[in-house]
Amino acid sequence: MTDSATAPEAAPDGATAATQAFADRVFGSVLGAIELLSIHLGDRLGWYRALDESGPLSSAELAQRTGTVERYAREWLEQQAVNGILTVDESDAAAPASERRFALPAAHAVVLADAASLDYMAPVARMITAAAMRAASLVEAYRGGGGVSWEQFGDDARESQADVNRPWFERRLGDAVASVTELDAVLSRPGARIADVGCGHGWSTLALARAYPSARVVGIDVDEPSIVAARENAEAAGLADRVEFRLAGGEELAEPGAFDAAFVFEALHDMPRPVEVLDAMRRAVRDDGAVVIMDEAVAPGFAPDGDEVERLMYGYSILICLPDSLATPGSVGTGTVMRQATLERYATEAGFSRIEELPIEDFAMFRFTRLVH
Repeated sequence: MTDSATAPEAAPDGATAATQAFADRVFGSVLGAIELLSIHLGDRLGWYRALDESGPLSSAELAQRTGTVERYAREWLEQQAVNGILTVDESDAAAPASERRFALPAAHAVVLADAASLDYMAPVARMITAAAMRAASLVEAYRGGGGVSWEQFGDDARESQADVNRPWFERRLGDAVASVTELDAVLSRPGARIADVGCGHGWSTLALARAYPSARVVGIDVDEPSIVAARENAEAAGLADRVEFRLAGGEELAEPGAFDAAFVFEALHDMPRPVEVLDAMRRAVRDDGAVVIMDEAVAPGFAPDGDEVERLMYGYSILICLPDSLATPGSVGTGTVMRQATLERYATEAGFSRIEELPIEDFAMFRFTRLVH
């Protein structure tokens, strides 16, 4: 029995309740993290796609169709059912474990297996997994400086970035830019030349080429595997005759007045020297052309009660974007949460007179901003 004279003083009820509430929150985060990593497994192993294409499958059938191991497939299927991602017929619940058949509901398939859907979320799990796999490197960078480069994050990161934005570029980008009359007029010029700086796998570049058939579009990126993928995508799309991809930084746009328009789609905040890039874009685009930045639609300023967009973007920033940027010596270290005031400062330092937000709404979590000569 505890000696009352040495027993710790009980915490006030309010503090106890607050502690329990926060413990519950962290426990929920643990469950969410496990679920996200399990989604990564299902995505990378092709299990969601197999279930979507074939209908209900047992663990043996799933393993056979995907060239994987039945015992792992069985455990994953049960975990997914327990988490409400997959369903299992009630009549199968009492069957031997290897004979139970699991199904991917149609609504869930849109999110986890339909790469053309605007609700496709499986690639997000790849990005978080890429960061988790570099946890030790992140700790080292946070302690001693430096960063973790895009190359170190690897294919999970670069493919996640490409695949999560692809549906928006393919299904919405053409209409989005065409909805802005002045911008559409620039892009519709006969023989227009358009630069896509930080093009990644080239889905934005190809979307612009499809939307403006008389234009020639040049995609530029510093990541060689991304440029290789972009060229393959252009060939597959039948657009290689009008689209060019260059392995280069945006600072290397050294052709004064060579372009009618230049874009950066969700990449300026990653760039170590954004002012130099914007300055090169300003000089490369004709005075009567257009320079447009699409980046995260974060709030005007920091507040501790930020919404889900702020929470998500700070998450990407601490795990991926800021470490990638700081991997380059001399980087300004913008981070994912690039406020409009920061963009305006970069723009004016690069020689632009001002910025103006374009009236493009409901385009994922992004904002389109034109930089004015």
